[in-house]
Amino acid sequence: MEVSFAREARMLRRGAGETFHGEGILAITKALLQSGVAYVGGYQGAPVSHLLDVLVQSKDYLAELGVHVEACANEASAAAMLGASIHYPLRGAVTWKSIVGTNVAADALSNLASPGVTGGALIVVGEDYGEGASVVQERTLAFALKSSLLLFDPRPELEHMVRMVEAAFALSEASNTPAMFQLRIRACHVRGSFVCSDNVAPPVSGRHLLETPAAFDYAKLSHPPATFRQEKLKHDQRIPAARHSIVEQKLNETFAGRRDDLGIIVQGGLYNSLVRALQQFELADAFGDAVVPVLVLNVVCPLVPAEIREFCAGKRSVLVVEEGQPEFIEQEILATLRRLDVACRIHGKDLLPMAGEYTVEVVGRGLAGFVAQEAPELPQDAGRDWLAATDARRQAVADELARPLPARPPQFCTGCPERPVFAALKLAQQDVGPVHVAADIGCHSFATLEPFSIGHSILGYGMSLASRAGVSPVFSRRTLAVMGDGGFWHNGLLSGVQSALFNGGDAVLLILKNGYTSATGAQEMISSPTEADKISARDPRASAVHANRSIERTLAGIGVGWLRSVDSYDVAAMRRTLDEAFTTPFAGLKVIVAEGECQLERQRRVRPWRAARLKAGQRSLRVRYGVDEDVCSGDHACIRLSGCPTLTLKASSDPLKVDPVATVVDGCVGCGLCGENAHAAALCPSFYRGEVITHPHWRDRLAARLRRACIGWMQKP
Repeated sequence: MEVSFAREARMLRRGAGETFHGEGILAITKALLQSGVAYVGGYQGAPVSHLLDVLVQSKDYLAELGVHVEACANEASAAAMLGASIHYPLRGAVTWKSIVGTNVAADALSNLASPGVTGGALIVVGEDYGEGASVVQERTLAFALKSSLLLFDPRPELEHMVRMVEAAFALSEASNTPAMFQLRIRACHVRGSFVCSDNVAPPVSGRHLLETPAAFDYAKLSHPPATFRQEKLKHDQRIPAARHSIVEQKLNETFAGRRDDLGIIVQGGLYNSLVRALQQFELADAFGDAVVPVLVLNVVCPLVPAEIREFCAGKRSVLVVEEGQPEFIEQEILATLRRLDVACRIHGKDLLPMAGEYTVEVVGRGLAGFVAQEAPELPQDAGRDWLAATDARRQAVADELARPLPARPPQFCTGCPERPVFAALKLAQQDVGPVHVAADIGCHSFATLEPFSIGHSILGYGMSLASRAGVSPVFSRRTLAVMGDGGFWHNGLLSGVQSALFNGGDAVLLILKNGYTSATGAQEMISSPTEADKISARDPRASAVHANRSIERTLAGIGVGWLRSVDSYDVAAMRRTLDEAFTTPFAGLKVIVAEGECQLERQRRVRPWRAARLKAGQRSLRVRYGVDEDVCSGDHACIRLSGCPTLTLKASSDPLKVDPVATVVDGCVGCGLCGENAHAAALCPSFYRGEVITHPHWRDRLAARLRRACIGWMQKP
């Protein structure tokens, strides 16, 4: 892994009495070690990727404790790791991103939840919900309810979150039920500090081995008829045990207030937003002490009917602050109060929006409605003024946005090796006609935005080739599936390539091989370049990914009969290869592997090497591209085909040219795409390539003098 978490890894060693300061997800990582976890696995993905990244880079220290860490191929393989906790007193934790990862892991999780666990099993889920999300807007709670899993939603405060991790393992063991631990984006990145405890070496681990396996127990298998009894045990024993332990450990929190006739029930993860909204209405002080009593649900599944009854008894009205849809918690509270014959009016989605992230402003509007209806005597002027000021700011922004502004969609990084592939695809479609493109999860999904606007569907990570299966038979020309090397190993090999070969699919698969799982933080995988590959490719023009042929060998071994590997930056060659793939008489699956190292990783590798050469006074060469504005016609076709952020516009110095001309700004990394596009598309010859040489050799100086002499001679009248 090129990104270093050395400082964070050192923080994991802190012992009792020392202070840990950092982000929420790193606090969770430390809490796992303090809880005596025996094994950790997962699939990388924001907002919880640091958990696995830090642990992978801390393998030496974890080996001292006896903790096994595994970077899994996908979420399903991570969930399957938890099978170690079914028979053995091993505490295990796995992690992944949000509901999309849970969907992938669903089969293993269901088969884990049915027999239950002996050792504590914890799934740390990055709840990627709301305005900053990058995935479908669904909630983990629905899955936890379906499978009768424990679900923690901790109040975002580091010391409390650490306590909840330790409590989650204990609750999992007390109820023999796997626990899910959801962390919203804000909780993962909230900063704070807590006093550490010593890390606990697991009693059974790689350093303390078991001599014999557990005795065979058919009841531990998720297989009929055992599953019928397991379903009864969930609700007859395991859920009641969980509820008893939740009350005994006081995992849910009640904060008292002066108004005993009112109350607010809130998910733990939304507590900070609620308190901030209460402060704006002058219903809470700077320390969070509120006028209205608050019940914080740090465990949202299962709910404890006795706690709900105790909190709501004697209250006229209670506001339930539950993010997302459907309103599972609100419905369960309503049913619980009705069964227990507690007369209390419940507000929730009637005052708060059904969908979307509950920001402070959103919670404030719901709070305003609740106070206006149920306690108009409480102060409201400050809150109304705050909401009005918020509306005014929003309107001011809307007024500004109503004016013409340059479009600035998200885009590929500067020099990204995937950008030239989509430029070539646009050119190829001029030759073969429009093509149905099944897109995929990953950096390459930026191609769905301008200037490329390529991709008709995204159905899941590594699922692009599988998703075109229903389209291919009804389309007049071959379809194209695009996936990255990360998606290929995650799911694409089996669900896509194997299925297409088995069914004789006549389609084209384009694999973007950049060497890393780049979209989730540039984690390494089986086809990543080795350290030797990186050293041999220190020249800025060299790519480290060409040496690793594991994707190509795998494709050939599974039976792919038409396979081409093409340099991503060679737009003309890529265009020719795409043309061939769409027109060849070969009727089976055709695979194109576009090879080009992730530019961020390449720069992380090259910059220190170049800096060292400069410091040592050694020759260093940097490539830059530019545009001759005397030649540029100003039609901007190059920009429409490229989308590179360093290829932009400037006013022409020629008074006869009305339109702005193209220019390359200082951010250029010298990938050569602009010149390649100009060549492949037969655009204007205004692009030039320049070499900036620092500490030149005598040969460089001699060559420069000869060039100047020749240019001077040609410039003579």
